[in-house]
Order: sequence, then C-alpha cells, then structure tokens
Amino acid sequence: QVQLVESGGGLVQTGGSLRLSCVFSGSTFSTVTMGWFRRPPGKEREFVARWAGGSTYYSDSVKGRFTISRDNAKNTVYLQMNSLKPEDTAVYYCAASRKPPYYSGSYSQSYEYDYWGQGTQVTVSS
Repeated sequence: QVQLVESGGGLVQTGGSLRLSCVFSGSTFSTVTMGWFRRPPGKEREFVARWAGGSTYYSDSVKGRFTISRDNAKNTVYLQMNSLKPEDTAVYYCAASRKPPYYSGSYSQSYEYDYWGQGTQVTVSS
C-alpha cells in the first residue's frame, strides 16, 4: 500500500528557509505525479506546487520563493521554501496522483490526488 511520510517542518523566522521532504513507498515512484498542498490555520487546504511529467507548477503565492524537486532514486519529493513569510504558516501535505499519462488536468486540485501524507507543521514567526 502506498505511504507518504513528510518531514522537515518546524519554526523559522521571517525570511528564513526550510526544506520539506516526502518519502514515497508502496508503488513505483517514477510513475506518479507529486504535489504539495498546505492548510493555513482556520482556512481550507490549498495548492502549493506540483511536479508532473517533468514540469513544475506553483501557486502565485509561492512562485519565485519555493522550489519542488524529486529524487527518483530515493523515492523522495522535496519542497525548498525560501524567503518565508508569516502567511506561509500552515500544515504542509505531500500528495501523490496515479492519473494516467494522457490526463490533462492541472494537478492543482485536491481531488486529482489519490494518496496523502500526514502533514508537517511549518510556523513562520514575524
């Protein structure tokens, strides 16, 4: 069975950096699309970034500050977060999608993903 385990969250000051990791197991990692979402306090879960078919896509709120990458040899996807702001405070989730190669969606919606990690807390202090 597929499992996703995030790590790397924590407390950081405004302007700081963190790198989140998500280890995938239970299936062939190279065939899945991976994404990052977050749930700010009191708000709905929102899209952050995704890696699909070798291309990346980011929400406007993190573009230029966050970078998603993956290491297929380690079955791991990363989210490098730089220039962090208090509004980046949230529980961050990685997600995996097993949509077929011909799927043409954006992979920016929660319903496009089949598996989710348990989440890791990121808190940015002002």
